[in-house]
Amino acid sequence: MGEGVDEAGWDVEPGDEIEPVVQAVGRLLKVCRESAGVTVPELAEALGYGEDMIRKIERGARIPRPEFLDSADTFLKAQGHLRAFREDMRKARYPKKVRALAELEERAVEMLLYSNHNIHGLLQTEEYARALLRTWRPAYSPDQLERMVGARMARKSVFDRSPAPELSFVQEEVTLRRPVGDRMVLRRQLEHMLEVAQLPFVELQVMPTSRANHPGTAGLIEVLKFVDGTGVGRTDGDFSGRPVSNPRQLRVLDLRYGIIRAQALPPEESLDIIEKALGEL
Repeated sequence: MGEGVDEAGWDVEPGDEIEPVVQAVGRLLKVCRESAGVTVPELAEALGYGEDMIRKIERGARIPRPEFLDSADTFLKAQGHLRAFREDMRKARYPKKVRALAELEERAVEMLLYSNHNIHGLLQTEEYARALLRTWRPAYSPDQLERMVGARMARKSVFDRSPAPELSFVQEEVTLRRPVGDRMVLRRQLEHMLEVAQLPFVELQVMPTSRANHPGTAGLIEVLKFVDGTGVGRTDGDFSGRPVSNPRQLRVLDLRYGIIRAQALPPEESLDIIEKALGEL
């Protein structure tokens, strides 16, 4: 949790399409509170949140966390009416620019993920993600930072799906040594990667820095494939960096990723490289 950021939720981005739903939840919270004969100060004290935060949620200016709705539903004896919005608020927690990506990742049955500047978001620990996002400019406010970190961590639910998607990661070797945060943050990040690599549906490979002649030099590549045979992909190096779903464009990304995957170290040797980098910290 970042300093000065209330755990009840995040501010609604102006003009966001989820704003009407958040406002409806806020009105429902107020109706349930008043029906129970509970004041704002009493609810705030009972749930451990600030009074101003409760008021912001009630007027639809703040996105409540699913856990907040659980607690409020129980305390106000709302009979599940507030708890019914858990899933809506879980999705609303994603910033607008990440929401579409999260929905695609939830549908994917196969994910091909090449990252050349930093550890891929789905592999990141919370502290690594927070340290990395703090380097972005213009800088995020504390509230925006925590919302971005929360959304990134929530996306990792793909690892818990059953059946899980097949995940192929290729990381440039330099990302294993870039000291994002500090040495301990990087150490725990590398340890986490070694743990994730043991999952039966994950293949993690490292592209040696000495390997210069490969199509990943143009930048990040991501390809998500769905059960119906369709897919979506993006790359920093083409299509203006925007997601594409045209079969011809996807074939280009498949070709590039296939070459990258073939030129990267095998998984066993890749884990040796990660362990070596860990030992140097």
